[in-house]
Amino acid sequence: MTFVEPFTRAEAQQAGITDAMLRHQRFRPLFRGVYVLASTELSLRIWCLAALRVAPVDAVISHQTALRLYGLEIGNPWPLHVSTRTTTHSRQRGIRTHQRKHRVESVRLGGIPVTSPDRTLVDIATKVGLVQLVQACDWMIHRGHTTAERLAAFAVTSHFDGVRRLRRVIGHVRSGAESPMETLVRLMIVFARLPEPACNVPIVDSVGRFLARGDLVYSELKVLIEYDGWHHERDARQRQRDLVRREQLESAGWRVIVVTIADLADKRTVIHRVHRALVDRGYAGRPPQFSIMWDRWFT
Repeated sequence: MTFVEPFTRAEAQQAGITDAMLRHQRFRPLFRGVYVLASTELSLRIWCLAALRVAPVDAVISHQTALRLYGLEIGNPWPLHVSTRTTTHSRQRGIRTHQRKHRVESVRLGGIPVTSPDRTLVDIATKVGLVQLVQACDWMIHRGHTTAERLAAFAVTSHFDGVRRLRRVIGHVRSGAESPMETLVRLMIVFARLPEPACNVPIVDSVGRFLARGDLVYSELKVLIEYDGWHHERDARQRQRDLVRREQLESAGWRVIVVTIADLADKRTVIHRVHRALVDRGYAGRPPQFSIMWDRWFT
């Protein structure tokens, strides 16, 4: 028998593999009574499959672990989270079991039962910060796992732990956001009481010719904010294309502000850069406001 996924001690014995053989370096234990071949790449999928082998039969992957399977890494990867309606279960190091009173809505991702997108967001609402929760909502919508309308309806009609907190952040969720870092920069601006930029809208010149699709855009003031998460990794051709694109935007009258991961070490300075650009283009509103909550969320 070939084991390509995690297997139990009982399955090994049925295949003629003894306990002594399981202790050989050919095999690796993941949880008590669950093994993989030592050559197996220990991906998140493999760990989740292993966790489900020792969880109740109705268990599904949930919370931050489910979010990671949906493609977004927020919070600590350990322990792995599973949810079940079963009241009795064995304790396993590295697994956090959540007991549920009602049926848990689930889907299958790569053959793994996972809480539904909307339920996953409700579940993590009490486990992560406000900014991270909005990032997760924006991500789920961008990836097509849910919609802003469906998520809002789920928040209104559900009564699970975390739903109240989700309701409080729904107003900050945007369908156009395409990356968690874009969401972070947008929230930095909004909670500093500056006008909110639009997310990922097309930019055209005076004759309607497409110039770019901007991350965070103030169309009337012609100010564009772009998060550049890979400025050290571009090849020469890509850098040249970026320079040409920047020149075209500036020739069309746009002010471009580039924010890098290094810039985010001093988030207040980023906000002041945005404010100065807006003022230069005619913004006459109030200056940035850095509240205690802003400092808590962003510093």
